[in-house]
Amino acid sequence: MLAVSCGSIAFSHVNDPGFWMFKEYFNLSVIDAIKARTTYTTVLAILGLGGVLVLEQVLDALNV
Repeated sequence: MLAVSCGSIAFSHVNDPGFWMFKEYFNLSVIDAIKARTTYTTVLAILGLGGVLVLEQVLDALNV
């Protein structure tokens, strides 16, 4: 569930209401907002997946 949640935030685009709030808040063009938001949401998704994998290893080592 955690891995799927992390993957769901990658590759944000124009049908996401958060995209439009981000674009307007930072006064960006659509192209610039796509570049910026997609970059940081993809990095966030990858870091989240890494965190899930580390958590899985820790829990496995603790035999939980």
